[in-house]
Amino acid sequence: MRMQSSLARVRGLGSNKSGVVHWWAQRVTAVALVPLSIWFVISMLGLIGADYGIFQDWISLHGNLILTIAFAIVLFHHAQLGLQVVIEDYIHAEGPKVALIMAVKFISVMCALSIIFAALRVAFAG
Repeated sequence: MRMQSSLARVRGLGSNKSGVVHWWAQRVTAVALVPLSIWFVISMLGLIGADYGIFQDWISLHGNLILTIAFAIVLFHHAQLGLQVVIEDYIHAEGPKVALIMAVKFISVMCALSIIFAALRVAFAG
C-alpha cells in the first residue's frame, strides 16, 4: 500500500527516506557533542592564562589534536543539519531555500576547515 496520492506519484514527490537519515545524523552528532563539549570546556578552563607555548604544547599532544579536529567537524556538521531543518521549514520559495542551504553548508565546511587548519598549524609549528 502506497502512502502517496496519484499526483504525488506522478510528480515524484513524497518520502524518499532521506528524512530518517537526516534525523539520525542530527541525533548522533548531538550525542557525540556531549562528551566532546565537556572535554573542550574543561580543557579551555585549564588553559586560562596560559601563554602561546603552553597552548602549543597542549594541542601538540596527539589526543588533544584529534579531539579538537573531531569537535570542529561534529560541531559544524550538527549546526549545518539544524540550520538546514530551519531553512526547509520556514523558507518556502525553492530558489532562496536552495541558495541558503548551500550557503550554510559552505560556511560550515569553511569554519570547520579553518579550525582544523589552525589547530594543525599551531601543533606542527614548533
